[in-house]
Amino acid sequence: MKKKKAFITGITGQDGSWLADFLLEKGYEVHGMVRRSSSFNTQRIDHIYQDSHVHGVRMFLHFGDLSDSSGLFKLLHQIKPDEIYNLGAQSHVRVSFDQPEYTGEVTGIGTLKLLEAMRSACPKAKFYQASSSELYGGLDCPKKGYNEKSPFYPRSPYGVAKLYSFWAAKNYREAYGLHISNGILFNHESERRGETFVTRKITRALGRIKLGLQKELYLGNLDAQRDWGDAKEFVRGMWLMLQQKKADDYVIATGETYSVKDFLKVAFDCAKLDWKKYVKFDARYLRPTEVDYLKGDSTKARRVLGWRNETSFEQLVHRMVAHDMEMAVKEKKRDA
Repeated sequence: MKKKKAFITGITGQDGSWLADFLLEKGYEVHGMVRRSSSFNTQRIDHIYQDSHVHGVRMFLHFGDLSDSSGLFKLLHQIKPDEIYNLGAQSHVRVSFDQPEYTGEVTGIGTLKLLEAMRSACPKAKFYQASSSELYGGLDCPKKGYNEKSPFYPRSPYGVAKLYSFWAAKNYREAYGLHISNGILFNHESERRGETFVTRKITRALGRIKLGLQKELYLGNLDAQRDWGDAKEFVRGMWLMLQQKKADDYVIATGETYSVKDFLKVAFDCAKLDWKKYVKFDARYLRPTEVDYLKGDSTKARRVLGWRNETSFEQLVHRMVAHDMEMAVKEKKRDA
């Protein structure tokens, strides 16, 4: 039986690394696109190479960029993947206000360039587009949460760019008959989350505070409420979309919402600390237009894909705290 090939943009990010793990376990040959840099940023996938002496090398990295349309075509023409997962983006919402043009070029137009490359180089491939709950903007949220039919109202350059990508993917599916699915994923976290994102910023700081390496933690809006799930479970939803005979759009979410304050309490309780003694407000972390409340309704994904989330909010926070406590211990030993 022919081994399936997958091509992943953003493979060095949180989702890309979990997806690579998942696909390799499924027996795929995985190809990831990375941007050329003078510093190494592959720490999330280094373990795959370390284990390659046991399983053989089945993951290959290629230099490329979503802004380089000719480079994208060459890669897809060379690899001829069965599945394409577009996870690459400037993905930080607050940063998108500081770099709106760059965010639009990479997160929005970059998707169009990849779709065009796919249409020319490997039109029979199946394409996953990473959409976002930021499409909804937090306005008039239904009691059950936003679903695939809820109206969009993005409130950041990032959300606007993701909306462009969503409609570009949908248009290419309908115009050219390509197998392209949008996954509208709500917030999903893990110990591999970038340290500038609020959840990981909290757990990373907590470990350092507990061991005396840091005194305070500066945050912005503590009342923002999010539907937080486990990134490890969400990447399975991505894969399931591309196993369907017919491409479609799906919301992936837990259906439960917690505030940043809730996250702080659960995390700091793990260390038997009162978060209020350490957390300070910093207006620099506020957005010009804030999204106050996000909750997703994944009824369609559960019914059609058979997708389920199994990790509770508390379990997820505890896992992230345990990981970052270990990191703080290692950091303290290095500094000793």
